[in-house]
Amino acid sequence: MNLRIGKLISMLEENQIDAAIISEKNNIRYFSGFTSEDAVLLIHKSVYYLITDFRYIEQAQKQCPGFNTVDAPGNKTAPFIKKICMELDARRIWFEDDTITYRTYNSYKEALHPLELIPDKGMLSKIRIIKTVDEINYIKRAARLADKGFLHILNIIRPGISEKELAIELEFFLRKNGCEELAFPIIIASGKNGSLPHAEPSNKKLEKGEFVTLDFGCKISGYCSDMTRTVALGEPNKQLQEIYNIILEAQTKALNIIGPGLTGKEVDKQARDYITSKGYGKFFGHGLGHGVGLNVHEEPRLSERGNDILQSGMVVSVEPGIYLPGIGGVRIEDIVVITEDGHENLVFSKKDLIVL
Repeated sequence: MNLRIGKLISMLEENQIDAAIISEKNNIRYFSGFTSEDAVLLIHKSVYYLITDFRYIEQAQKQCPGFNTVDAPGNKTAPFIKKICMELDARRIWFEDDTITYRTYNSYKEALHPLELIPDKGMLSKIRIIKTVDEINYIKRAARLADKGFLHILNIIRPGISEKELAIELEFFLRKNGCEELAFPIIIASGKNGSLPHAEPSNKKLEKGEFVTLDFGCKISGYCSDMTRTVALGEPNKQLQEIYNIILEAQTKALNIIGPGLTGKEVDKQARDYITSKGYGKFFGHGLGHGVGLNVHEEPRLSERGNDILQSGMVVSVEPGIYLPGIGGVRIEDIVVITEDGHENLVFSKKDLIVL
């Protein structure tokens, strides 16, 4: 934890910022170790505060050694921050402009005057972009559990079962086997629903000849996994088989090049150009991938706007998809950790088309 705070303080000094207010849940966990809601961090180079309320004081004292734990919730938070910053002569204060609400910003701006609130432009969250060995191991464990969940659900998928029933069964299995919470709500999309990239499980019952897309992830010690597999329930039609093979090849092409030194845009282009060459470019409407960590979607991005250069220790998803309205869709997703000489795929589940 001290190394993380050290990085933050160095970044403050580089940007001529005196202190940082941190309110985003996963940033709070990253820098302090605190795992509950309703807290704000105040980080200065000489002292660190965790501001919460009575319910969490004892927990915070146990989880966050090195932090001064303060009971100053709600409308007491800003006056406390102002008092400490005035005492420390800290005038320029970073805040998380990508997560704080407009109402909270205005209340802070008024209460902290004459202190200057400076938007961090995502810099605080970007400290998390390179994962440590421990962080990567948590993600690996979450990915292993997701692999087991996929093997389990293959035995449950059958005609007549609903998407909701599959989602419930999968979540039960994951939680029973060590998932502390889902990384995001499970996506189960069968048949025509497969054209919806973020379909919500419905009461629709599975039918023979359909594709079924399953997108899900686990959390272990706060860290997420994320995987997608598309399987066939009986022999699919020729077009569905075609787009499956295109997506599998597109992902393979991206995985063949992904590694340090490339931008997210370059990796995205490798898959996107192949899908476009096969006539389905307009049906691949999202980025190829995203960072994975304490949030299931974080930096860096593999997309047409992904300008970050990939570095060893980054963890990203690789998930091309084709979505055909009124017909169905295919997505295949792995997560990989960038290494010094390439990458390591953390998802082991079979990707050749499974026909159940």
